[in-house]
Amino acid sequence: MPDVIALGELLIDFVPTVTGVNLIEAPAFKKAPGGAPANVAAGLAKLGVPSGFMGQVGDDAFGHFLAQTLAEVGVDVSALRFSSEARTALAFVSLRADGERDFLFYRHPSADMLYHPDDVDQAYIRGARAFHYGSISLIGEPARSATLKAAETAREAGLLLSYDPNLRLALWPDAAAARRGILTGWPLAQVIKVSEEELRFLAQTDDLRQAARKLWHQELRLLVITQGRAGCRYITPSAEGQVPAFSVQAVDTTGAGDGFVAGLLKGLLQYPQADWDASSLQRICRYANAVGAITTTGRGAIPSLPTAAQVEGFLQQHQEQAADD
Repeated sequence: MPDVIALGELLIDFVPTVTGVNLIEAPAFKKAPGGAPANVAAGLAKLGVPSGFMGQVGDDAFGHFLAQTLAEVGVDVSALRFSSEARTALAFVSLRADGERDFLFYRHPSADMLYHPDDVDQAYIRGARAFHYGSISLIGEPARSATLKAAETAREAGLLLSYDPNLRLALWPDAAAARRGILTGWPLAQVIKVSEEELRFLAQTDDLRQAARKLWHQELRLLVITQGRAGCRYITPSAEGQVPAFSVQAVDTTGAGDGFVAGLLKGLLQYPQADWDASSLQRICRYANAVGAITTTGRGAIPSLPTAAQVEGFLQQHQEQAADD
């Protein structure tokens, strides 16, 4: 059985073969498997943590390619469903010169949007240690109810609940609907990874400390704010700290946040204290920063997620460089 189960969207990212152009100028695209929760499951598996994925793809060539891709990196896909009603979601991703992205989605609807509460395998969830979900599956029904049912099942079973509120405004009716919908998943989680941009959007304030206080809830044990080149900030009920980022030459930031989450969850499962101390969180977040940094050095999400050996080598290299300075 998996230690961690991720639920949500699984799709095809079409990434330009050259960087620094918009979708109109892109001469060609490379097919790459993606979808934030699926990336997290793949990232965990590549880091040596048994993981599983729950969701739905189309019963088409792309859907079976995605299932095969996850299985090949070690993700358990026994709970993945195939729909004959809709096709697998597609996203065309434009890579700017700085490695940041613009998205064009094809979901009218896509198979992941039709994932139903009756499709949720509750026994499968109860056998895990942690459950991870994102906000894209909260956009509309029936996927919203399926996600909330799965999260409630995980909470009742005593699993660690992890939430990543990905902000993709183009997929929501408007900003207000996005804020309400994303916050629907917020109170269920004990661990939340959120970017500075997402936190400011959700709390409607530019002050990160004020935003964190405004959105803190009783069940929340750890809030991690990713800050790009500045690293990340972690907040718990009893501790707060900053962990610097690693400097790398970014090619494609797609999946970097998901790689970070995978590294974070691996660390939290290794140190399952009721409240993680500052020393443990520094170590865990440094590892997560390393996973995210390595992911940006290749094109596409899942293909660029590192193995545990690659992360250890990366950390060792940076430790030796720091000693030489």
